[in-house]
Amino acid sequence: MSRTLIPTELLLLLIAAIWGSSYSVVKTALAYYPVAGVIAIRFLLTALLLTPYWLRLPGTQKRASLIVALPTSLGLLAIFFAETAGVAQTNAGNAAFLVSLCLLLTPPVEWLWFGKRPAAKLWLAAIVSLLGTWLLTGMASGRLNHGDALMLLAALLRAVQTCMTTRLTANQAIDSMGLTAVQGLMVGSGALLIAPWLADGLPALPQFGNFWLAIGYLTVFCTLFAFWAMNRALAHSSPSKVALLLGSEPLWGALFAVLWLGESLGSHGWLGGLMIAGAALWLAWPGASRTEKSVLAGRRPLAQEVSCQRAD
Repeated sequence: MSRTLIPTELLLLLIAAIWGSSYSVVKTALAYYPVAGVIAIRFLLTALLLTPYWLRLPGTQKRASLIVALPTSLGLLAIFFAETAGVAQTNAGNAAFLVSLCLLLTPPVEWLWFGKRPAAKLWLAAIVSLLGTWLLTGMASGRLNHGDALMLLAALLRAVQTCMTTRLTANQAIDSMGLTAVQGLMVGSGALLIAPWLADGLPALPQFGNFWLAIGYLTVFCTLFAFWAMNRALAHSSPSKVALLLGSEPLWGALFAVLWLGESLGSHGWLGGLMIAGAALWLAWPGASRTEKSVLAGRRPLAQEVSCQRAD
């Protein structure tokens, strides 16, 4: 598909819609299989599909991807466990909105890690986002369920992951698809190692078609296609186009949750979610270099799948 066939704006919206749908699809898969199993199958399949590509890389790039993959895969494993377990315990719409707080949390983490002082407007965005979170999660009525708390943790972990990936890949010629292959293997293997220690263990593989359709969609569309499309779109992107992706993804997530799963966020939930998404969009709009780095480093090579701007 060439750029003339799919304009950059439409490609970014398509990626946002696919990533937004991932929360509902993960929730569908979790109806048949436990958290660790869903993570293991999804990312081992990703690694399997990308292994032929990784094997063709020069030896220097293979070694570089292995060195970077080890610490970043540990971070990704923590993110996907928090996100997937969070989606299992809260609404998919809530999950989509709460994870977008990563964009707000990344500048303070950069400040602590790299000494980069956040822009002044971050603090106004923070106030709006915190108020939106208060409305969305039900904290206004004195409650915060475990799923929402896990999604907030996932947003913080994504911010840390963005900074760690940026530091480890700085001034290095890392093949991002090769890195994705190794990260997929390590994240999937890590989930398999952890699974026996969890309460639900790892039962026999499901025989339900809906489960495998969900896993196939997460692997092929939310990871592999989105990875290819994101790289293509970023080659012709501008700050406003990237912001279009960052700001619209949680809205797609909430829309899929309502139409697919029949969830209801209520008036307070929608107001809170729109406040979070609006603050993220406003914060991202003018920052070309930081925004694009956040997208690349945080949510999706696998790492692009956890950018800040997702797991799911």
